[in-house]
Amino acid sequence: MNTYIGITDTDWFTFLSGFREIDEVNFWQPGGNRFFRTLIPSEPFLFKLHSPYDYIVGGGFFAHSTLLPCSLAWSAFAERNGAVSITEMRKRIEKYRRSSSTKEDYQIGCILLEQPFFFDRDNWIQTPEDWSKNIVQGKRYDLTSGIGKRIWDQVREKLLHKAILPTGISVIPDQTVRHGAPQTILPRLGQGSFRVMVTDAYQRRCAVTQERTLPALEASHIKPYSAAGPHSVKNGILLRSDIHRLFDNGYATITPDLRFEVSKRIREEFENGKDYYALNGKKIHIPENCILQPESRFLTWHNEHIYLG
Repeated sequence: MNTYIGITDTDWFTFLSGFREIDEVNFWQPGGNRFFRTLIPSEPFLFKLHSPYDYIVGGGFFAHSTLLPCSLAWSAFAERNGAVSITEMRKRIEKYRRSSSTKEDYQIGCILLEQPFFFDRDNWIQTPEDWSKNIVQGKRYDLTSGIGKRIWDQVREKLLHKAILPTGISVIPDQTVRHGAPQTILPRLGQGSFRVMVTDAYQRRCAVTQERTLPALEASHIKPYSAAGPHSVKNGILLRSDIHRLFDNGYATITPDLRFEVSKRIREEFENGKDYYALNGKKIHIPENCILQPESRFLTWHNEHIYLG
């Protein structure tokens, strides 16, 4: 098991640490040209301030990394991007990119972190002794031995004994030996992470129509969050916005055998629906990774409780 200590913008940290409760953050990077592949889901990502503040000041649990237009990152995370407005966020991006275009929707690197935690000044942890001043972005450490284990022991102590254990974290990893093949365990997601991860799981294409125009696509809960449906990729599906509205209002559903079904009520109530009926019975496209595919229990719930038939 590993952790990554990433160098954190001080304004980003200061702004987010002021929230009383926060379930996710977007640790974004102004350069939108590479993915973060250093951690696997659920491993901790720790925050280190820029010099001269050589301290670890908090962290979160890694869920996903991706490249997004600034507008979509803001739409998904809003102030959890660490800025008060999209205008302020764009100014920070432009500062690092040394550009200023009023029309460009900058693509940025996004590292999605769940259940973030922020230490107050008295609990900051000294940067590891092998930390080089030449490090620009961050460094990975093995949590099971040496410096990495010592750092993680300090973090765990503060989380467990300083009454700042993040909501929903019942077990803080402390194993030194792991047996068997590695498994992907997704941390509990916030709404923004759910939206982005569903979008990427479906390769940014509508599951029904394969539409690829990103602003027209929406991540839908199969079982609504208001009905105790989780922010889980397995409870999500990417749909074109009009199909999403039909799905949420019961005029369409997806059967447990993964076929799109259109209600007769569209014809009865609106005397229309030709384009939608042409899609009736179509097998939907799903993620290849089984851990990201929709669960039949959620589809069954939608069929039984939402679909108008």
